Parts: sequence; structure tokens; C-alpha cells
Amino acid sequence: MSYIKDLLKEKILIIDGAMGTMIQRYQLTEADYRGERFKHWHSDVKGNNDLLNITQPRIIIDIHKQYLAAGANIIETNTFSSQYISMADYQMEELSYELNLAAAKCARTAIKEFEAESGLSVTDRFVAGSIGPLNKTLSLSPDVNNPGYRALTFDEAVQAYYEQITGLVDGGVDVILIETIFDTLNAKAAVFAFKKYFRDTKKVELPLMISGTITDASGRTLSGQTLEAFYTSLTHANPLSIGLNCALGAAEMRPHIEELSQIASCYTSAYPNAGLPNAMGEYDEQPHQTAHFIEEWAKQGFVNIVGGCCGTTPEHIQHIAEHVKNINPRVLPVIETELV
Repeated sequence: MSYIKDLLKEKILIIDGAMGTMIQRYQLTEADYRGERFKHWHSDVKGNNDLLNITQPRIIIDIHKQYLAAGANIIETNTFSSQYISMADYQMEELSYELNLAAAKCARTAIKEFEAESGLSVTDRFVAGSIGPLNKTLSLSPDVNNPGYRALTFDEAVQAYYEQITGLVDGGVDVILIETIFDTLNAKAAVFAFKKYFRDTKKVELPLMISGTITDASGRTLSGQTLEAFYTSLTHANPLSIGLNCALGAAEMRPHIEELSQIASCYTSAYPNAGLPNAMGEYDEQPHQTAHFIEEWAKQGFVNIVGGCCGTTPEHIQHIAEHVKNINPRVLPVIETELV
């Protein structure tokens, strides 16, 4: 995968937008989520978007193709919650590997179909295996009366991530993306699983992308780290890129992206929400508005990979791609590694 590294030297790459926003457009019912295979499943599954990789693969493939047509270089698999810890909410833990395998195949099929239908070369299109943050944290207690309590152990998190990575790699992803990190210890478990998988299998290690989440104006993650501490905690993984996504709109994310661009020795990524949610939890920022913010980041030399998170659509991605296509990517800085 040295080609993606070469491309990052030449241009700003585009990552896709939100999957959930697009799925909502289909107004799927409980029966749609179940499909024929899970018609008699013993609990409700509506809302389990990752299950659609198995029950409605055509919808997932078509969403990927819309983002490819919009100009995305990197499409993320629909696997944000596809590990057994999160799947326990639906009593579907045993599907974890299959969900990741199916999702990766959906993304690969989308690229193949897009190439055939558009006549365009897809040598600059990549599949990123999306690994979400889990629905439990390793650093924080869910019990306010027992701050020492943890809902899971580090080894359990590693095991969940290891199975997920196995399915993604078997399905043919090009990159592993650990994203929406609000607890760095969770991310460390994912990194450990990533390194362990490639050590165990003796396969060539895929590029690793990491993306964290600054949750409010304090400039800290939910588990309390500053951006610099977050970056420093994960540089040992030698990631292809490190960046921020979710929680904030582009206007609010700007100072954090600027700071990251100055301290990161690897490539930087940024895919903000379409503004902040309104009183109904919906996102009102229009595509041209999001693109305007990100264009300014690009002109300032802050970014190498850009796209959208919650509330963004292919229209947002198309505008972003058009606004940054003629702007040079951020040049990697020379970072001093010792005091002088």
C-alpha cells in the first residue's frame, strides 16, 4: 500500500461522509433490517446499521458508490460497531466476524462497480476498515458511586478488536481506520490488536489511520486528554495519519486541527460534522458551508485527508473535493525529538 503514501505527497485525499445519515434516507423498517435471515430474531434489530451489510448489502454498496461518484478517495466500511461488545446490544455477538467480512466485500464491490459504470480508473480509491470506539470505556467508570469499576478489561477489548480486524482484512480492506476515539485506552487496545494480528499472521502490515474526538470547547477528549497528549499517546503505532472527526463542526474544530498540524510528524486528517446539531438533533450546515471551512484549512496547510462525519452527505463530499482539488497538501514538518 505504498501507493496511498505516494498519493498523500501529491494531493489532499478525500474520505467519505456519514453512513448513518444516508441510511436514514431509505426509511427502513424493522422488517428491512431483519431481512429473510433474521425474520424471527428474538429481539428488535432496527437501528443496527452494521447488520445491513448482511441483510441489505445493495443499499450499503449504493451508498458507497454515491460517495465514490462525489470524489471520495477513501470509503469507510459500515463497521463502526461491528465487534462483539457492541453487538451484544442486539444479542448478535457471534456475527462480528461475518459483519466485517461482508462490509469489506460491499466496499470492494462498490469500487469495482463504480469503475465499470463510470469508466474511470480506481487506482486512487481505497477501502478503510472502520473500527469504532466501543460502547464501553476502559478509562472511565460507568458507576458514579464506584470510580474504580470498569465495564470491561483491556484484554476483552483487544479480543473484540482482533476479531474485527481479522474480518476486515479477510474482506480485502486497504487501510485500518481506528476512529472517533474518545478514550485513548480503547484506542490503545485497538492498536495492540492491530499489531498482534499482523504479527500472528505474518502478513504485510496495512497502513493505520487514527482519528480522535475532541468533545467540547475545552480541547480535551472525553477521558480528559489534551490533543497533544492524545497524539503523543498514540505515535508509537507509527500511523499513516492521525486526525479528528465527529463531535464538532468545522468552525469549532479549526483551532484543534491547526494545533495538530503543527505537532504531528505523520499526515493529518479531519472530517467534521455538518455543523453542530439543532434542537431536533439534525444537522443544518449546507455542503457549500462545510466546504468553505475545509478549503480554508487546506489553504493554511493544515490537512492531508478531509471529508465529513455526522450529517454529511455525498453533496458535502462533492463540494469539499471541488474546493480542495487544486490546493497542495500539508507538508510534513520536521519535529524535534529531543530538547536542545
